[in-house]
Amino acid sequence: MVEITIRKRPQVEAVVTQRKFFKKTARGKVIKVLRERYLRDDVGCGVEDCRECDSEPTLPLQTRVQNTTFPDIHFVLPDTNVFLAQMDLVESELFTPPMILLQTVIEEVRHRSLPLYNRLKALIKADNKRIWVFYNEYRSETAIIREENETPNDRNDRGIRKAAAWYSTHITMTHPVIRGKAPPIHPNVILLTEDAANRQKAQAEGIKASSVRNYVEGMSSAPQLLDLLSASGSDDILPTKASGARQALYPDYLPPSTLQAGIKSAQLHQGHFTANQYNYLEGSVSVPAFTKPVLLVGRENMNRAVQGDVVVVEVFDSSEWKAPTDEVVDQEATLKNDDAEDSGSEDEVAAKESNAATLSLSSEKQPTGRVVGVIKRNWRAYVCHIDSTSLTSSNATSISLQTVFATPVSRLLPRIRLRTRQAPTLIGQKILVTIDRWDNTSRYPEGHFVRALGKTESKEAEQESLLLEFEVAYRPFGKAILDCLPREGDQWVVPPKEQGGPIWRDREDLRDMLICSIDPPGCQDIDDALHAKSLPNGNIEAGVHIADVSNFVHPDTPMDNEAAARGTTVYLVDNRIDMLPSLLGTNLCSLRPNVERLAFSAIWELTPDAEIVNVRFTKSVIASKAAFTYEEAQLRKDDPNLHDPLTESIRLLNTLALKLKAKRMAAGALNLASPEVKIHLDSAESSDPIDVEQKELRETNSLVEEFMLLANISVARKIQESFPGTAVLRRHLPPPKANFEKLQDILKKRKGLTLDVSSSGALAASLDQCLDPAEPAFNTLVRIMATRCMLSAEYFCSGSVGRDTFGHYGLASEIYTHFTSPIRRYADVLAHRQLSAAIGYTPLHATLHSKHHVERILEVVNRRHRMAQMAGRASGRGEKATVREEAFVIRTFRNGLGVFVSKLGIEGLVMFKRDTEFDADNYTITVDGKVQIAVFDKVVVNIEVEKDRNTQRGKVKMTLVEPIDSRSL
Repeated sequence: MVEITIRKRPQVEAVVTQRKFFKKTARGKVIKVLRERYLRDDVGCGVEDCRECDSEPTLPLQTRVQNTTFPDIHFVLPDTNVFLAQMDLVESELFTPPMILLQTVIEEVRHRSLPLYNRLKALIKADNKRIWVFYNEYRSETAIIREENETPNDRNDRGIRKAAAWYSTHITMTHPVIRGKAPPIHPNVILLTEDAANRQKAQAEGIKASSVRNYVEGMSSAPQLLDLLSASGSDDILPTKASGARQALYPDYLPPSTLQAGIKSAQLHQGHFTANQYNYLEGSVSVPAFTKPVLLVGRENMNRAVQGDVVVVEVFDSSEWKAPTDEVVDQEATLKNDDAEDSGSEDEVAAKESNAATLSLSSEKQPTGRVVGVIKRNWRAYVCHIDSTSLTSSNATSISLQTVFATPVSRLLPRIRLRTRQAPTLIGQKILVTIDRWDNTSRYPEGHFVRALGKTESKEAEQESLLLEFEVAYRPFGKAILDCLPREGDQWVVPPKEQGGPIWRDREDLRDMLICSIDPPGCQDIDDALHAKSLPNGNIEAGVHIADVSNFVHPDTPMDNEAAARGTTVYLVDNRIDMLPSLLGTNLCSLRPNVERLAFSAIWELTPDAEIVNVRFTKSVIASKAAFTYEEAQLRKDDPNLHDPLTESIRLLNTLALKLKAKRMAAGALNLASPEVKIHLDSAESSDPIDVEQKELRETNSLVEEFMLLANISVARKIQESFPGTAVLRRHLPPPKANFEKLQDILKKRKGLTLDVSSSGALAASLDQCLDPAEPAFNTLVRIMATRCMLSAEYFCSGSVGRDTFGHYGLASEIYTHFTSPIRRYADVLAHRQLSAAIGYTPLHATLHSKHHVERILEVVNRRHRMAQMAGRASGRGEKATVREEAFVIRTFRNGLGVFVSKLGIEGLVMFKRDTEFDADNYTITVDGKVQIAVFDKVVVNIEVEKDRNTQRGKVKMTLVEPIDSRSL
């Protein structure tokens, strides 16, 4: 019999291996948590030719890093702050020293910043980096415990120093001198830290330590790498003249405890800061306590808030409330020739801005206040241009450090001050810049150069800058993701039914059914198909068949994680950035004609009046009989000579769709038409836009839309019934009535029309009455303006909000989700998994039982969805030649007009430099003393792309041609 000996661990060892802490539960109860960690002496060091450690040699002994400060062979061991502040530097291809990454550092980065933690994980896997992850918390010689009265930060710093000292000793001991052989190489371990106190302690303990700046200055590529240093992360960088030794320009933020107490007592309010696109000296913050956003007027009151920041505002007394500006104030024009190094005389700049910030003539005042704190910064890398007028030396060979202005592409952002040695070579290029800090003594935020994207107007630079500006993940799919695809690649086929197997388990065989798809021309990712047939009892069977993406994308795999991070496929004018690898999107999951494909089917029995008798959901195998474009399906439906079963099926679907739409409209659904434009390209090879036209909407467009809506509503009901706490749904909240006040006032004063916004049905009815017999496009224009008053639809977790807020206002549906496009939307993939579990086909993955997890995923998906829409619209704005088009006036300013060009689906500004007579209350402007222009008037404009001489940035310039030529003004 085997003898087992149980030894009791000494108390001394237990102190090191046990971690004890107290945790507060959601109900307020404090519990003690005791965690055991098992220490080992076989955690590998990663050093080449180590006699003791059995680990993959990642840290080479022979590779010498070119560094004049540390000329000997060495490894670098960065502490946490290096990754928190200098990630752009560490990610650079020019930064190549072999690196030891400690477990302590990884865990602290994860605790401090999830986005940086994700970047760090990607860095570890990068092929061009030599990084060894050392689990110092589990190696007996490097594990430490927190001492009495020691802060967590000091404990981590001590652990990092202990690991650095252990490495130096370990390398010497495991690479001893052997008689008759050359002396072994003992690389130094350099502790990189931005903490001066930590450096001093390390050096006192005999550990080589350096600041990041000091280390980088010794590298051969120092001029390029020094530009990547974050201003906030370095304690040995001199401040610019503009931020050092100056009086405060902005008030200090309140302490976090004061902010939280103020929010709790409703004395202060929290919300997202939104910059005014027409006036850089004005912003607003939407807060629940007021129906209208809180207005922020002037730099001081905006107090260093940047677009998207979560801020805390103090609202002034109602006697100090103001109306939003009625003048266009451009940052570049107002602050022209401002000195980047010194920012000129503050009094002079303040005077310029004071002249620009004129009082509004409007009587519509709203809550007004100031920013008193920032909860969360939205800072990221921004696409910018260098302003050539801010350079002190334009000599291309100069490598002197210059302070220059970087002007962001987005006009919602302030100019960024940065220091660079490459300024002359960056003129005329699009570059990436990150904001590091914004001191209250500096008029502008300070940042650092990340990388150049390429020459302005080059197709590659323009497209990459567009994707970066809207945070679209566009890198090629990595090996781990591609390894999740079927091994057969594009040779994968549905296995024969006779063989059985897991794919055919509980799947219906619908291959003989007359199913077809109807999509836009050139569609490759066909994710939906339909069928309809008459039943013997006089009813109709109709089915929607959606690509079964969840069969290929399994939960918690690299491909699933990437799809969750991307959130959606992004459609640009001449490109498509896929959410899933193209093998799935355009091949294995695409419901191509005459090819067997896996599907998830929703099949209804409907009465001839389109009333639902019943619905069932099933996994299926289909073989689509045809793939039509909208035009082809329309022609087939309208051809009286065609009576084949497929054509009759389309006619049956169309009959039902018309009745379904009529019911939706009767229930109060909105038809908020928005001009979808189709951009014609020069050729498939060049992708140069040459013409733009509005998309024609046919009956068959509506046919597909109605059945997709029906499927989404039916699936929403099913998954909400099965998983009431975590169902993935989509809602569209009713807009606040205050959002429509301005549009209602304009319609009443300019056209004598009334807009009833008491309900979606009332709004739909009154929009139908907004007609101008002389101008057919007027109704569409009003609908577009009404759309701007709406809130955005959003995905949500059913257990996170009240049941009475589930509804979709625009569709007049009490419940809704997205199920029909899993190839291009991640929310649909989640809905598929929940529906699959609801019908008992597969168990629901644990993550979809967690409300917190679903909320977190949908927060990302909502953001990605918004960004994808903005990127798609922005990609359609480029026009090459000057064009003349009709436009409608949608807004009047004291010094210009806001116009909407319906043919191109774009908005623009027409500016006047001469004095004009402005009537804010009647929405009119009188130009040149004789020509009056009002909102809703039709005008003719010239549209051209004008290049800024300083930044080389192209911007759309519109000038009035009729009723008056504004070029002479």
